[in-house]
Amino acid sequence: MSDRIFGGFGVLLAIFYAWAALQTEESFLSDAVGPKAFPVIIAVILGLASAVIALRPDPEPVWPPLTRLAEIGAAAVVMILYAQFLPEAGFIIATALAATYLTWRLGSPVIQSVLIGALTALGIYIIFHAVLGLSLARGPLDPFVDAVVDPVLSGIGKFFALFGGGAEEIAPEATGATGAGD
Repeated sequence: MSDRIFGGFGVLLAIFYAWAALQTEESFLSDAVGPKAFPVIIAVILGLASAVIALRPDPEPVWPPLTRLAEIGAAAVVMILYAQFLPEAGFIIATALAATYLTWRLGSPVIQSVLIGALTALGIYIIFHAVLGLSLARGPLDPFVDAVVDPVLSGIGKFFALFGGGAEEIAPEATGATGAGD
């Protein structure tokens, strides 16, 4: 019976999530897919998975003990707090704190968790902000990180340009291409 309740709750959550996604207003600058597609896909997957759980329940479900459920609840609270503190603390600090807590709860020693959290935050920041150029929540560490990351990435780019040569630097004549559908 508990699987049916859990599955039913998941179906209701999926319906609410799809409804909320469909309320999203589209900007005149949106791409061909738009901002609604990804949340609707997640809602459909959640709804289908929850329907399977509700319609084909486990005959003898084994639920985790109360202490494990409390840890799952604490992880959910950390993710809610992450969303709340992200605009104030900035991406790097909020992500480092959340990743540190989650890796610690997954069994890493505290010092190792702090290192993993900091490196995870910096790595994601470098990939999304510096490499892909996406805007992330600004925080007090961002000017310092930008001052260090930008010269490093610039140096890496110059290194590859020096030794690998850029494709834009190779003239079509040098490759034998005429541009007429060789």
